[in-house]
Amino acid sequence: MTPTRSSADSARERILAAALAEFSRHGIAGARVDRIAKAARTSKERFYAYFDSKEELYRHVSAKELAAVAEATRLDPADLPAYAGRIHDYFLDHPEHFRLMRWGQLELDANGHGADDAVRQSVAGKVEQLRRAQETGRLDTAWEPIDILVFVNQIAMAWASQPDLLPPDPDERAEFLAARRAAVVSAVAGLFPAHAG
Repeated sequence: MTPTRSSADSARERILAAALAEFSRHGIAGARVDRIAKAARTSKERFYAYFDSKEELYRHVSAKELAAVAEATRLDPADLPAYAGRIHDYFLDHPEHFRLMRWGQLELDANGHGADDAVRQSVAGKVEQLRRAQETGRLDTAWEPIDILVFVNQIAMAWASQPDLLPPDPDERAEFLAARRAAVVSAVAGLFPAHAG
C-alpha cells in the first residue's frame, strides 16, 4: 500500500524532529541513522527515501533552525542591543538548538567547508543588512560589518555556552539570568548604541 501524502509528511517531520535531538546530543559524526529512524518510529529504508545521507539531513535541519532563529530574533541593525537580547533569550530557551549549531561549527573540515553551508548564506545576508545600515547612517562605519555581527553574536550567546555556571534553583536562576540578559544588552549598547529614528 502506498503511503498517503499526509502520512509521508508526518514521517518526514518525525525524522526531522528526531534528527534535531540526535544531532544536538551527538553531532554530525556521532549521530546514527538507526537511532534517528527508531526515534521517528520509522525504518532506515524509509529514512533513505527522504534523505540520501546523514549529512544531507543535517544540512536540512540546520537550515530549518537558522530560519527559526532569524524569525525569532529579527536582526535590526538600528537596534543591535535589543537583537542581542533576543538571541540571548532564544538560545537559553532552546539549548538543544544552540548545541546543534555548535556541532556544525566544530565539524567543519580543515578547508572551512562543512555540512552547514546555510550558515554562510545566513551570515552573508546579515552582513549585507549591516552594510546597508552603515550606508544610510544608522550604524557606525568604524566597524567592519562582519566584526559587528560576530561580536554581537558572541556576546549574546555567551551564557548559552555556560550552562554549568547557572544556579540550580529555578527562582535564583530566573533572577540570575535576568541580570545576565541586562549585562548582554548593556555590553552591546556600549559598542553599538541603538540608533533613534
